[in-house]
Amino acid sequence: MVPISQADPLDIVEQKLASGERLSFADGLALFESDDLLRIGRLADAARRRKVGDDVYFVVNRHINYTNICRNRCRFCAFSRTEGEDGAYSLTVGEVLAKAKESIDQGATEIHIVGGEHPALPYSDVRAMIAGVRSLSPAVHIKAFTASEIVHFAEGEKAPVEQILRDLQAAGLDAMPGGGAEIFAERVRTEVCPAKISGERWLEVHALAHGLGIRTNATMLYGHIEKYEDRVDHLLRLRDTQDRTGGFQAFIALAFQPAPGTPLAGLPGTTGVDDLKTMAAARLMLDNFDHIKTYWIMTGLKLAQLALYFGANDMDGTVVEEVISLLSGAGHGQALSRAELVRVIQDTGRTPVERDGMYQTVRRYDPPAGAGGAAAQAPGAAASPSASAPGPAAPGAAQ
Repeated sequence: MVPISQADPLDIVEQKLASGERLSFADGLALFESDDLLRIGRLADAARRRKVGDDVYFVVNRHINYTNICRNRCRFCAFSRTEGEDGAYSLTVGEVLAKAKESIDQGATEIHIVGGEHPALPYSDVRAMIAGVRSLSPAVHIKAFTASEIVHFAEGEKAPVEQILRDLQAAGLDAMPGGGAEIFAERVRTEVCPAKISGERWLEVHALAHGLGIRTNATMLYGHIEKYEDRVDHLLRLRDTQDRTGGFQAFIALAFQPAPGTPLAGLPGTTGVDDLKTMAAARLMLDNFDHIKTYWIMTGLKLAQLALYFGANDMDGTVVEEVISLLSGAGHGQALSRAELVRVIQDTGRTPVERDGMYQTVRRYDPPAGAGGAAAQAPGAAASPSASAPGPAAPGAAQ
């Protein structure tokens, strides 16, 4: 064996992984700086297999973006508007509940609610959204409001963040999404989202939620003005928080979209190599996260499939209506049917597992029946006989 002091940086990473040693900042930087994409992917795929096996999860869910009126106006965001500006909107509580009911009636097991930080929207309306969805279904998983939104509500109510979290939890909130993390480094946030809460505050809010039993996700928006060092720092801060709280369910790497009309529109955006390398680095650095999610809305289905060979084990879900990414110019659609998600997962040689919002199995599908078998098989008819029967598929473009 080559002495570790003389080894190539990826040799050091591989030796550490083989011995179960945790990767350092220098190791994370080596992953991002290396051009050996296939080797990095092999290491991440092995780590994924050891951690969670060959199941690939997805959820039948519905995104509801209740308003795009936002006080922050982040420089990368094509979604936000000022009140009165062309394209600005704010859904009523009744409109939010109508969208939720439609999806619950059609089989959705998760409702995902996020929006802009509307300066004039009463907190009572926000709480009524959660309570109303809960009244529609005691069982549906309600994931809502970024850490930045929670701070906004707390400021409006002149109340501690913990009080807002407890109140929303009492109304029916189960979990929080990971949005708003962007990049934690202060230098970067000052340039891309100067009005948003700090990275430290984001981590504090999630830690508070974890302490109350509210599980959350974590994200990283990459591919804009940040450096590799900033990405590694971001991942390590998430890892440290997870060591302390254990409350993160999944990590989602969000590829920056240079949306027309935004101040960062002139940036080139990410490449497929960068997307896959970032996915793999996340799997390897976040050794205390079970689930690494590839968000097909941002990257497209084909690259999301490849990400399953680079450490990912979750394909998100049917989504149905995600306006934020649509307006960013991502161009990969807003909805998928359950059948299409099953098909693309089976085509990778993995076993599709429909989950609920807490990663409990709703339905297992048979693994692919050999080379070429997955594409020809009717997805939906492949459920294990012992699986619980799901409701009808949520609406989707391919259905």
